[in-house]
Amino acid sequence: MTLSTTVPTIKLLINGEFVESQTSVWRDVVNPATQEVLARVPMATQAEVDAAVAAAKTAFKSWKKTSIGSRARIFLKYQQLIREHMKELAAILTAEQGKTLADAEGDVFRGLEVVEHAASIGNLQLGEYAENVASGVDTYSVLQPLGVCAGITPFNFPAMIPLWMFPMAIATGNTFVLKPSEQDPMVTMRLVELALEAGIPAGVLNVVHGGPDVVNAICDHADIKAISFVGSSKVGTHVYNRASLNGKRVQCMMGAKNHAIVLPDANKEQALNQLTGAAFGAAGQRCMALTVAVLVGEAKNWIPELVAKAKALRVGPGKDNPDVGPVVSCTARDRVESLIAQGVEQGAKLELDGRGVKVPGFEQGNFVGPTIFSGVKPGMAIYDQEIFGPVLCLSAADTLDEAIELINANPNGNGTAIFTQSGAAARKFQEEIDVGQVGINVPIPVPVPLFSFTGSRASKLGDLGPYGKQVVLFYTQTKTVTSRWFDDAASSGKVNTTISLN
Repeated sequence: MTLSTTVPTIKLLINGEFVESQTSVWRDVVNPATQEVLARVPMATQAEVDAAVAAAKTAFKSWKKTSIGSRARIFLKYQQLIREHMKELAAILTAEQGKTLADAEGDVFRGLEVVEHAASIGNLQLGEYAENVASGVDTYSVLQPLGVCAGITPFNFPAMIPLWMFPMAIATGNTFVLKPSEQDPMVTMRLVELALEAGIPAGVLNVVHGGPDVVNAICDHADIKAISFVGSSKVGTHVYNRASLNGKRVQCMMGAKNHAIVLPDANKEQALNQLTGAAFGAAGQRCMALTVAVLVGEAKNWIPELVAKAKALRVGPGKDNPDVGPVVSCTARDRVESLIAQGVEQGAKLELDGRGVKVPGFEQGNFVGPTIFSGVKPGMAIYDQEIFGPVLCLSAADTLDEAIELINANPNGNGTAIFTQSGAAARKFQEEIDVGQVGINVPIPVPVPLFSFTGSRASKLGDLGPYGKQVVLFYTQTKTVTSRWFDDAASSGKVNTTISLN
């Protein structure tokens, strides 16, 4: 491809310098509302990946010895810079990804919360100490950084998810190689620029761009010790298997099919409002979107009111701050519309059809309007697959037990919710549901960074989640030291060949 002089190229970050890739393979970054080419992103070469990892490996030698206070102060400065540039970051994100300006600010803000948490690293990276575990013997543990770590991030949260990864990895003393989504890397790169401005030293944070070849290079590189991934189940499973076989520590947050149970005793107005927002916000392009509502008993009579709320949502370009923006690409739009067609063919009732939406002045946009199916059952493509678009599937159940059984039979376990005013029902739900993140009258139960993202089952590979206390364990190695200091006068001078009993 011959590069246009009018379209900027996205740079690599290697050893503190933004450099032009020497690759011959480039991809367009396209505004999903207009099809305007915003920039071109390189598919980095193997040599460029190697250079980024080498820079990180060299920087680790000094960074791991940097005091906790010095690391924390960088992230205090970084969170201030993100706040100062919030509007700018949101505008970039909206242009390349499509989500509304308000939602884009939310994307940045949820990442900012993790940066704030990284500034508390002094309290998070504490070890343990026990005195006199045996006669004159003390034992203590320390949490030491691993070395070079890497992150592979998806298109749907190009600010939040990179901020889930590199701040905590770097705050715990590691160095990092980030591979953003090639579909929308611009806001990620602006965040990286601000991170350098905050004081992250050369080589501590590096960025490479690319597709499968770069992902495989990261999985295979001997000097990368740990990989964090967020994205599709197909790619996540590949990353987990390939990187694990290469001896790396890996965490993969993957696909989902999140259900909400709506009991007839729920506050109808609040439940329908929250369900509508959680299903259609971000055009359904959230791994935590509520994509299936299980209407229990008389709650199935609320479908007309739910449809009316969805119909009232405004579809348009993200810069105009509508309710629903475009999906990320033409390919994504075609896939969503294909699944809607399959839903009709397989017998689900199409209560609201969002296909063919035209927005005046943005006729080339990748718009799909809110879509609702009722009568959805397992075995239908719209139920079994993660649609990743503004499509809500409605199923029916006679009892709470039946609804719980339906959810637990689904292989995914990212998030779930229940809408009810019954404490007994809510307690039963939270105890019996086999899903890692549970909301009670909370539609998208993503925990704040004091906790950890705890998706489960087929939605996650690896034992430890991103951010929070769990990720400190992920990015560190626990080293346990057992010590005894002898008093020469008290030494018996005898050789002991048995296991000590005291």
